[in-house]
Amino acid sequence: MSSFRSLYASDGDKPELKTNMEVDYVVHYKVPSDTAEAEAGFIQLIEALTRVGLASEVRSGDESTLLVFVKVASERYLTNHIYRERVQDWLYGVRISAPDKDVGNEFTNHPVTEAERLRTVYLLITKPKNEGGAGITPKIGQWKDVISIFPLHNHAFNRQWIKQWSTKYFLNDQDLDQIRDKFGESVAFYFAFVQSYFAFLLFPAAFGFGAWLILGRYSWFYAVVNSLWSIVFFEWWKKKEVDLAVQWGVRGVSRIQRPRTQFRWDHEAADPVTGEAVKVYSPQKRLKTQLLQIPFALGCLAILGTLYVFCFSIEIFLSEIYNGPLKSYLTFTPTIILTGVLPTLSTILGNFAEKLTDRENYETIDTHHAALVRKLFIINFITSYTPLFLSAFVYMPFGNLLVPYLDIFKITAEKFASEKTITTQGFQINPDRLKKQMIYFTVTAQIVNFALEVVVPYVKRKAFNEVEKVQSKGKASVTNDVPEEHAFLERVRNESKLDIYDVTTDYREMVIQFGYLSLFSAIWPLTPVSFLINNWVELRSDAMKIAVSSQRPIPWRADSIGPWLNALGFLSWFGSLVSSAIVYLFSGDSEGPGGDPSNIVAWGLLLSILLSEHIFLAAQFAVRYALSQIDSPGLQKERAERFSMRKQLLEESLGPEVTEKPLPPTPQAGEKITLESLEEQARKISTHGGGTPEQLFWLRQQGMDETIQIGRKLISQVKAAKR
Repeated sequence: MSSFRSLYASDGDKPELKTNMEVDYVVHYKVPSDTAEAEAGFIQLIEALTRVGLASEVRSGDESTLLVFVKVASERYLTNHIYRERVQDWLYGVRISAPDKDVGNEFTNHPVTEAERLRTVYLLITKPKNEGGAGITPKIGQWKDVISIFPLHNHAFNRQWIKQWSTKYFLNDQDLDQIRDKFGESVAFYFAFVQSYFAFLLFPAAFGFGAWLILGRYSWFYAVVNSLWSIVFFEWWKKKEVDLAVQWGVRGVSRIQRPRTQFRWDHEAADPVTGEAVKVYSPQKRLKTQLLQIPFALGCLAILGTLYVFCFSIEIFLSEIYNGPLKSYLTFTPTIILTGVLPTLSTILGNFAEKLTDRENYETIDTHHAALVRKLFIINFITSYTPLFLSAFVYMPFGNLLVPYLDIFKITAEKFASEKTITTQGFQINPDRLKKQMIYFTVTAQIVNFALEVVVPYVKRKAFNEVEKVQSKGKASVTNDVPEEHAFLERVRNESKLDIYDVTTDYREMVIQFGYLSLFSAIWPLTPVSFLINNWVELRSDAMKIAVSSQRPIPWRADSIGPWLNALGFLSWFGSLVSSAIVYLFSGDSEGPGGDPSNIVAWGLLLSILLSEHIFLAAQFAVRYALSQIDSPGLQKERAERFSMRKQLLEESLGPEVTEKPLPPTPQAGEKITLESLEEQARKISTHGGGTPEQLFWLRQQGMDETIQIGRKLISQVKAAKR
């Protein structure tokens, strides 16, 4: 396993880190307890790989696993598959121009990238047999003993990558192209998004710092500027996505979707366009299952909301009402409850979301993933923003009315306490509560998240390694490695134990962060400053996570950030409503209703929300129109490629002379054409005799000069008649 030390230390150029032994993929195979079953499963695995043109080598893994090393047996076989994929891209409109008919010239002009090679080999391993693949799907069906299929890290690149990024403030297009070539467009789009988001944060960070110094909290001016910024960023990113997709040659690649092995079809029917047999699942059945998303969302709100309300009530009672012994320790009770219960509840709801998405039975991986992301976004929306919503719209406006109901905690505590009565103090709304919560979510929580992402996995791996060393003492080694392979195989064994990298987790983190900024940053204008610093670190820590803490990701293609774009748009719109409500409620000298809802003018609150929504929609239309008038490099490149393709087709179909620009039109050139036509017409009439009235009509005047002469004569006659 690579480590921070191996990437940076002077002895980082270890032989086992310099080569991957020409291995494309490693299949991690778990040996079943039954010998016959283990041998049969292993034989099926090797035969399936061999049938699709893949060579294999097997080595021992740990005590109960094998490592099957896979590579393409023939480079020509691989290039044929890649060439067919490029032709498919052209047929689906992903590529503007068709690949060169000469395969050799095509790969000379457009070499195969590392990501393209790895993606093609992975598809050969996992695609269904009827589509030319081996059909090996880890942990599913007959392949339940296949733990994982992963490519090996390119540690030479990883080392250079981390060193370069650690000394840069901004990433450029070349950095993103490197990620795309190594890890695929899916990962590259994530880093491009975070880099763009980071660059855009410079303005709200500077403006927020000024607002914090001059305007203070709950400034309507800051809220308006922040909302406009979120609109500009969202609309600009939609345009940037297109540029990147064109630049990377993947615009429209989402139309080429990968089929799901788990798809259950009802019957086969002929495709009305192609006539091919396609597998069909009833749309009515899927719709009935999709409607369950409504009770799912309500159930998540009820379960997570109840937990938050319970902990929120305890926190208010212990921190602002209770004044008895051990108060300083008891105030941590809500945090302990949330820390223990919330992850478990979120995991349960996440698993339920996956099962519900499986029941919706989507044909392709992309549609399945989009449906799952929508459900996960609902869960994360509730878990991330509920505390702030409770403080802003329950505690601050209705605190004085709700506090008497908290006596239940006092009565309960008295039953278990040695004293007959619990000492309490008078309740008073804490005007700094919202600010403290925002500081926690935007500063403290970001630091904790960084530790959970980077530090905890590192410590966990170290601890597991030490435990394994202790357990292996006194036991005979199951590995009989060739000495010159031992270091390399140990590295592969360590990589096989790493977590699988999921870019969805990183997208979710950034989108939730964007929500804090667009919804609640009017509470604390330094929010964008905190996020600016965090995201600079986040870019590097995510790179470290891929290079050190995770298996190398499968280099999938993508033409956007997928369903997370819709989440950004929703948060941008919803942020305008929430910000206007917060500013209306808390701006002014009183800083809020003070726990008394009678201080709120309901019609004024509703009017401010409606007005802010209309301003948002108008600003969004204006920004979208303005950006549409600005040309972009990606669209220019696409138009240039389309023009080149049209010109090539014309030359191939009609000859090069058709595409040549005609000579400048002159009277002499036109006269020559006219005289030739008239002479030809006259010969036809003299040959056949007579002539139709139409033909004779055009023979009265022979050419331009005669037409001009007769026209001048007619003009003179008209003038004479007038006199």
